[in-house]
Formats: sequence, C-alpha cells, structure tokens
Amino acid sequence: MAWDWQVFCKETTSGDVVPSCFGSGGDITYLNWLLSAWGWTLSVAVLALVVALLAGSLVGILRTVPDKRLVLFGNAWTELFRNIPLLVQIFLWYHVLPAIFKPLQAFPSFVLVVFALGFFTSARISEQVKAGIQSLPRGQRYAGLAMGLTLPQTYRYVLLPMAFRIVIPPLTSESMNIIKNSSVAFAVSIAELTMFALQAGEETSRNVEMYLAVTGLYFISAFAINRIALFIENRVRVPGMIGGH
Repeated sequence: MAWDWQVFCKETTSGDVVPSCFGSGGDITYLNWLLSAWGWTLSVAVLALVVALLAGSLVGILRTVPDKRLVLFGNAWTELFRNIPLLVQIFLWYHVLPAIFKPLQAFPSFVLVVFALGFFTSARISEQVKAGIQSLPRGQRYAGLAMGLTLPQTYRYVLLPMAFRIVIPPLTSESMNIIKNSSVAFAVSIAELTMFALQAGEETSRNVEMYLAVTGLYFISAFAINRIALFIENRVRVPGMIGGH
C-alpha cells in the first residue's frame, strides 16, 4: 500500500495541495487541523492534571489524618471516582449533572471534560499520596507535634515535602495516563486528536496516515512528560530516602 503523507498539505475545503502545508486566507490544511487538535489534547490533559493533583493531594492527605469523618470522606471520594468508568463519568458530567445543577449548563463541554478527567485521576493520585505519607516513619509526625507544630504545619513542613518526593514516579505514570485518557473527550465533540483522526480519515480515506500521525503525537506528548518528571525527580531526590541514591 502506497502512503500519501502529502495529504496533510491539502486544504480541508478544496482538497488542493498547499506548498507550505499551512493554509492561508481562512482555509486550513489537514496539518493545521492536526496541530490544532494536538493543542486541544494538551489543553485538556494539562488542566485535568492540575485538577487531579490538587484534588487528589487534598483527598490523599485527608485519608491520613486522625479525624475519622475526614478519612471517611476521602475514602468515599476515592471509591466513587475510581469505580466508575471514565467514559461514563464524562457522559454524567455532560448529560446528567447539567440537568440536575442548572449552573453547569453555562459551562462549555471542554470544562466539563476537564473536571471529569481530573476527578477520575484524582482518585488514583489520592491513593499514591496516602501511600507516600504512610510510608514515612510514624515518629516524624510525632516529632513535629512534639516541637510545637500544629497538625497542618506538621504536614506542610515535615511530612509532605518527603512524601511528594517518594510519589513522583507513580505521579509520572498518572501524568502520562492522563494524556492517553484525554482521547475519550471525542465522545462529547472536543476537537482533540482522536476526533481529528476519525473525521479526517473519513474525509480523505487516508486512515493509516491520520492514525499514525495521531499516534506519534500521543507518544511525543507522553514521552515529554516522562522526561520532565524524571528531571524533577532527579532534582528533588534526597539521598537515603526511598528511591534515593
């Protein structure tokens, strides 16, 4: 089978080949469309990762405090969001919750997908943060309290700086997963990479080229996150700690 990579230089409206591969005068090429879809994928993934880190870290911390009510809330959050399939959660955010909570109807589907993906991932991050805190010697918490620190101060200055260093490797995996999981956003018409591959493949009948290009961009995105996280891990690693040299 002959591959036709020149298809990315064709305008989406006329089908004419543009020498520069970038459209002008309002016309776009399939390369323009591909890069725009990549931008949407990265936007969904990065914003969802921010939501996941904030919510997951908070919930993970609550699951380790002495207050049983907060522990119960944290456990309930984790079990709820990790036991419902991601695609179902996206449909719930898109179709069900706006019907129940009217203010959500004003939010674009992009924002709803970010929250759905972010909360789904937060359940996994909460497990990792909890495990990181519980892996520390119990005496460190007692030492902080004995020095006159409050419980929040003990978490902030003693426990969390070490716990987050420990959980960087699993957080790296979750960051890579969130790039891949963002592909389900096509189900609610977000113009990301998977949606591009589906539509452009139908329009051009060049499914192989479209899906290979999209696969390559997913790989590049996940690999870049892996390298960035590895750099951060090496910079903050403390010798003698778990995972240290």
